[in-house]
Amino acid sequence: MVDPLILILFLITGAASGWLGADFLPSTMLEGVTNLEGLKVVLAGFGSLLGLLIGLLFQQLRTRLTQQIRSTPTDLLVSRSIGLILGLLVANLLLAPILLLPLPNEIFFIKPLIAVLSNIVFGVLGYSLAEVHGRTFLRLFNPNSTEALLISEGILTPATAKILDTSVIIDGRIKALLKCALIEGQVIVAQSVIEELQTLSDSSNTEKRSKGRRGLKLLNELRKSYKKKLVLNSTKYEGDGTDEKLLKLTEDTGGTLITADFNLSQVAQVKNLNVLNLSDLIIALRPEVQPGEELNLKIVREGKEENQGIAYLDDGTMVVIEGAKELIGERLNVIVTGALQTPTGRMIFGKFEKNNTPTTKSEQTNRSSG
Repeated sequence: MVDPLILILFLITGAASGWLGADFLPSTMLEGVTNLEGLKVVLAGFGSLLGLLIGLLFQQLRTRLTQQIRSTPTDLLVSRSIGLILGLLVANLLLAPILLLPLPNEIFFIKPLIAVLSNIVFGVLGYSLAEVHGRTFLRLFNPNSTEALLISEGILTPATAKILDTSVIIDGRIKALLKCALIEGQVIVAQSVIEELQTLSDSSNTEKRSKGRRGLKLLNELRKSYKKKLVLNSTKYEGDGTDEKLLKLTEDTGGTLITADFNLSQVAQVKNLNVLNLSDLIIALRPEVQPGEELNLKIVREGKEENQGIAYLDDGTMVVIEGAKELIGERLNVIVTGALQTPTGRMIFGKFEKNNTPTTKSEQTNRSSG
């Protein structure tokens, strides 16, 4: 019932504007008009048509805003409103001395122009800051929340927002981290990341198209599973490429960038930004192997150097074994001699005691149980 009333109001308003607007036309334009009433009818018709179009646009905008408001948590709506109000308040406080300046009539238009631009800039800035940090701010005013009290006293620091890189979304491991509750705070997906995934999905390259679609599918799953935790940031940053825009977003929000891109994590560290490289996390969670420890491993292939054999631990760590080239397919008791940490992973070195005979996995199990 409301939608037809809105269209009727815009239609009537447009028609009335066209009808009454004829009286305000310059006299030079009305000199050749013989039928003023007919001109009013024509202008009223054009005005009603324009009002109807504006009414349809307003109706679509109203529908979208209503859906967004219904799906947005109340605390986030309140924080956004407070951020917008504070942004406008700061803008007008800064404008007060500027508006009092005496300016010549030739450049008097600068005052309203500055007023409009400053209100837009500070309003959007306040809204954006509230979108990221608003909930933390509101928790400070909740006396019934133990977490809020600890934060206000400085005992507990609020969880920083986590900003996802495209590589992490395509990788898919972020889903497991969220499921295990290892990622605290809000998870932010930047607009540039969504655009990059969409570009990959539309690519003619099969591999890129598959990655893009896998990333978008994962985002949809996370959106359904973590409605309040996942935030889509629509702020558009200037810059070349997604990486530069993500670095700017991380700097503005003070959050932590989560990525699987080694180069991006290095740039973030140079800029003194908080960054978590998933590859570093996986390496840190691998079990430690000490020199002198004995392992029972299966030689799967030969190494690059002469007389080397290659085996792998259960977590995928490569083990280079001296003197095991001719024993591919056999299980050996290997003594660990050292380890090498690289940016891409860890490599373990070991040696095969030639006086030890190859053992099968069942023999090793029986020996351990005995």
